[in-house]
Amino acid sequence: MKLRSVIFLLISLALPLAVGSAQNAGDADNLPSAPSAVKQPKPLPPAPPRPAAQASPSPDSTKSAAPQSDQPAAGSASQLGPAAATDQAPPAGSDVTATIRRTVNEVNVVFTVTDRHGHYVRNLKKENFKVIDDNRPADEIRSFHNETDLPLRVGLLVDASNSVRDRFKFEQESASAFLNQTIRPKYDQAFVVGFDVTPEVTQDFTDNAELLGRGVRELRPGGGTAMFDAVYFACRDKLLKVPQTGPLRKAIILLSDGDDNQSHVTREEAIEMAQRAGVIIYTISTNVMGGDQHGDKILQRIADATGGRAFLPFQLTDVANAFAQIQDELRSQYAISWKPSDFVADGRYRTIDILTDQKNLRVRSRHGYYAGAQ
Repeated sequence: MKLRSVIFLLISLALPLAVGSAQNAGDADNLPSAPSAVKQPKPLPPAPPRPAAQASPSPDSTKSAAPQSDQPAAGSASQLGPAAATDQAPPAGSDVTATIRRTVNEVNVVFTVTDRHGHYVRNLKKENFKVIDDNRPADEIRSFHNETDLPLRVGLLVDASNSVRDRFKFEQESASAFLNQTIRPKYDQAFVVGFDVTPEVTQDFTDNAELLGRGVRELRPGGGTAMFDAVYFACRDKLLKVPQTGPLRKAIILLSDGDDNQSHVTREEAIEMAQRAGVIIYTISTNVMGGDQHGDKILQRIADATGGRAFLPFQLTDVANAFAQIQDELRSQYAISWKPSDFVADGRYRTIDILTDQKNLRVRSRHGYYAGAQ
C-alpha cells in the first residue's frame, strides 16, 4: 500500500508539469502580437516633403529599376552636400540651397606643334599660346602640359571591303606591327574593327599585343564599304564610353581608300560624333593609283576636322612609315584647358583657334567642340 501511495503521489505531481509544458510548446507559434500590432496608433500628421535626393529606395525596389549610367544623376546625394546625403530632415532655419551642385565650364584639347619642315616642337610653354574660343579670347588658361606620356585608347579601323583586297595582307602586317610597338601593357589599350558593309569588332579593348595581332589577322576582305558607319560606331559605342578618371588620349587610326558606298550616316555626322567623343582621327589612304583621288579628299577632311593627320602613301611600303609617324605624334602632343569667356551650355558648336607667338610654327588641333546642354 505504501508503495502504491508513493507512485500515485509522484504521478499526481508530474502530470500538471507535463500538461503545462505541452501547452507552452503548442502556443509557441501562436504568441499574441505586440500591442503596437494589435492596437492601431493614431495617424501622424503628414511629414513635410523632402528633396528628392534624400529619398532612400529599399533594396527590393532597386531590382526592377532601370539601369543606371556611370555618371550620378543630377541632384543625387553624391553630388550634393552632406545635408543631402542623410535621411534626417535639415534643422529648422538651415539653408539647404548651399548644397546645390555648381558646374564649372572647362574645355580640354590635345594638340601638336610642328615647324615648317613638319618636325614636332616639344619644348614650348604656356606663355607661347593664346586660345580663341568662338571668336573670343578665353577667360583663363587653367592648365597646360607637355603630354608626351598620356595613356592611349586607340581604335584601329581597317577597311575590309573588296576595294582593298589586293593589298590587304600587307596592311594587316603593318597594323599589327604598329599596335605591337605602340600599346604598352597595363597602360594603353586598343581595339580592332574591320568593316565592309558593317563594322565588326574582332578584338575589344585590351593591352595584349598578341590578342590585338590576332584580331587584325582575323579580318577578311569582302563586300561593300560603310566607312562613315564604322567611324560613327567606334566613336559612339567604344571611345565615348571609355571610363575616364584622368587625362587620356583617344584616337582612331583609319586605314581605307576613302570610298564609301554603304553608310547610313553621312561624313559630317561621323565627324560630329568624333568631336563629341574627343577623338583624334588619323587616316592612312590605301590608294596606290596616284593622282587626285576622291577618297583621299574625304580622308583629309575627316583628319583635319578632328585634329588628326591624313597620310597619303605614294606606294604600299609607305603605309608602315605612316604608322611610325602616327606613333611618334601620339607621344609628342600638348594638352591645354581653359574657361570660355561667354560659355552657354546650349549644345551649339563652338570654334577653336590655338595660336602661337612664333610665326614659323603650325598648331594642329580639332577645329571646335559642342557646348553640351545641361
